[in-house]
Amino acid sequence: MERKDFIKNSLGLLGASLIVPKVISSCSSDDAINDVSTSTTEGGTNQSCTVWPTETEGPFPTKTPSSYMRSDVKGDRTGVDATIEIVVQNASNNCSAVEGIIVDIWHCDKDGNYSQYGGTQMQQTNYQSYNFLRGRQITDSEGKVKFTSIFPGWYSGRATHIHVHIYNANGVSIKVTQIAFPEGTSSAVATVNSASSYGYTKGLTGYTYNAKDNVFSDDKEGLQIATVSGSLSAGYTISSNIKVSI
Repeated sequence: MERKDFIKNSLGLLGASLIVPKVISSCSSDDAINDVSTSTTEGGTNQSCTVWPTETEGPFPTKTPSSYMRSDVKGDRTGVDATIEIVVQNASNNCSAVEGIIVDIWHCDKDGNYSQYGGTQMQQTNYQSYNFLRGRQITDSEGKVKFTSIFPGWYSGRATHIHVHIYNANGVSIKVTQIAFPEGTSSAVATVNSASSYGYTKGLTGYTYNAKDNVFSDDKEGLQIATVSGSLSAGYTISSNIKVSI
C-alpha cells in the first residue's frame, strides 16, 4: 500500500508568532494531565523517561497541516465527545516540558473514515472535500496542547489510535508517532464501541487489538498507551505525555 507523502512546506501561516521552544519546569513522566472525578482507565505503566517510538504517518496524513491551526477539530462529526490532551516532554532534559512545539493530530471518525481521502479501495466513502478531525496547536508554558474531538472509531487491521506529528518552532519534524488506547472489557474502547445510541454500530467484531496491531505490537512497555478517563455522557479525556529528544 503506497503511502501518501506528508506536505511539510506550509508553515508560513505561523510566521514569527511561534514561540521559540524553551525548557519548562520538569514534570513526572507519566502523570495524568488532569484530575478527573469520573472513572479512569490507566495507560502504560512505564515510568522511565524514554523517547516514544517513531511510527508511520499512515496512508491518511493531513495534506496542509498549517491550514488547521485550531483546537476544535470535530467539524460535522458526531459521536462520543472527547478531549485530547498531549504534553510534549524532552527526554534529553529529564523529561522537562517544552514550550513552543507544534503538534498536529488526526484520526478517523466513529465509522473508521478519514477526511481529505476516500473514493478508493482503501477507503470507499469519499471525504476528499472534508477536513474533520485534523488540527494543529502549539504547546503552552506547560508543554501542553488540547483538542476538542470525538472518540475515534476503528477500521480493519488497526487498533483504535490517534496520529501525532511534532515539529519544532521552525517547522522541522521532531517525531511522528501514534497514541494507543487501553483495552479490556471495562475500557473506554469497549464501552464506546458498544454505544450504538451514539452511532458506534460496529462493536468490536473483527477488531485488531494492540498486541496484534502492526504499529503497537512491539510497544512492550506500553509507552504509547494513553490515560483515558470519563464516561459516555460526560465525554472522555485522552491524555498522553509524549517524550521526544530535542
